[in-house]
Amino acid sequence: MCRNFLSRPVPPEVLDRLFEGARRAPSAGRTQGWAFVVLEGHDQTSLFWSTDADPAWVAQPDHPGVLNAPVIVLPFCNRQAYLDRYAAPDKAAAGLATEEAWPAPYWLIDTAFATMLLLLGAVQEGLGALFFRLHGDANQLRRAFGVPDGWDPIGAVALGWPAHQNRPTRPRPLRPFGEVVHRGGW
Repeated sequence: MCRNFLSRPVPPEVLDRLFEGARRAPSAGRTQGWAFVVLEGHDQTSLFWSTDADPAWVAQPDHPGVLNAPVIVLPFCNRQAYLDRYAAPDKAAAGLATEEAWPAPYWLIDTAFATMLLLLGAVQEGLGALFFRLHGDANQLRRAFGVPDGWDPIGAVALGWPAHQNRPTRPRPLRPFGEVVHRGGW
């Protein structure tokens, strides 16, 4: 995760490749209930920061280079798209036409899959990316960027060319392989 960006724009064809990869993410019932709002350039990214970020943080950010990111991507999921898809005749037998019937919220999972492909694509293109949580009101964010009702943000992605990064003095290590991978059982 990159926390320091150059303000240099990302070419549209690079962004198009990233979203072409993201739209190929796996999706329950091929519902594809995700969408991305792409904010490019200072005017649009500034509107995002003024809409979502804590003003005190913007005045004195712990990672000021994040504010330089020339692109902010807002991934949105649509719960109703999944409920409608699984009420359709070819999926009704699955019994997933109500939110309570889902063992896990696939609208969130599938949107996260698509977002992960976006992040991996960014690395492949030589870009830096940072997924982070939203801090403001989702309704205000939807209004600011013309997002229709029924679409919920899952976070945001800062995207751009990486600048020099200061690494944390004590990075948290990865869990040991044997604690993560259990072959044949736990």
